[in-house]
Amino acid sequence: MDLRKLSSFLAVVEEEHYGRAATRLFLSPAAVTLHVQQLEREFGTRLLDRGNGPVVPTVAGRRLASHARALLAAANAAVEDVTEAALAPPAAAARPLRVGIMGHGSAEVTPAAVNAFRRARPEVPLELLQLNFTEHISALGEDRVDVAFVRPAFEAEGVEVDILTSEQRIVAVPARSPLADAAVTGVHVADVIDLPYLQLPPHTPRDFTDYLYFETGERRAPDYALTPQDILTSVAAGRGAGSGLKSFARYYPWPGTRYVPVLDAPRAHSVLATRTTDTNPEVRIFRALTVALAREMGTTGNCRTGSSGRRGHPSR
Repeated sequence: MDLRKLSSFLAVVEEEHYGRAATRLFLSPAAVTLHVQQLEREFGTRLLDRGNGPVVPTVAGRRLASHARALLAAANAAVEDVTEAALAPPAAAARPLRVGIMGHGSAEVTPAAVNAFRRARPEVPLELLQLNFTEHISALGEDRVDVAFVRPAFEAEGVEVDILTSEQRIVAVPARSPLADAAVTGVHVADVIDLPYLQLPPHTPRDFTDYLYFETGERRAPDYALTPQDILTSVAAGRGAGSGLKSFARYYPWPGTRYVPVLDAPRAHSVLATRTTDTNPEVRIFRALTVALAREMGTTGNCRTGSSGRRGHPSR
């Protein structure tokens, strides 16, 4: 498949206009139109609806746009990598790429990204490191990991943040809790704000404590928690409650606990965090693949990715 045609098609989808797409690509409108027509002939179906208003993709066009983003991102990362390799002096054995994962990371996006990177860069060793609730900034700052799947979205100097999932909030409560019966119907923030949530160590970043306690919750359980297992062990024992993202329930079925949706809580996000100053080409490749996969899998909702959390960071 010709990447030039995909680039023209994707520009029209994003600009919603052939002329603006042509200007963006430094091509003539006729050339952009020809590229789209050639793609439509190749696929045997119309990809764009050309009415009097904005140009919009058809159902087939939306699917192709998702694949086009992933293909073009991977191609750009490959060009950068090959160019850097050609200019760099001979290197020693490949340095491992260290991937930090808090809990279950970004749900299904995390294993998909890891496997995609392994296929794309089989010669690069990959290390997976488990992070606890206090480490989503410090692990990067202390150079213990190169990329980190963490939550929630946050802003920090020197860190790039790409939103990968946007999810409903849930609370984990003991199976004998009065709230357990609402596991299907859900509850509201006012119903859960005063639950005795597990404590976090004092050095936990404020972003994570605000997230866990719904920002204004004040009651605390007697136990401390650093990992999902810590939370679930205490919850099952009736010693407190925990909160998280909806995907938490898929990854941590636990006897003696129930997961209850919080219907009116703002959606929260998991992210891929990297250092702004990191020049490691493997980090750029991993990041490009991960962001493209999240878009293709449709896990980001209406959020946009951004640098240092400034674009795409949810309002608080």
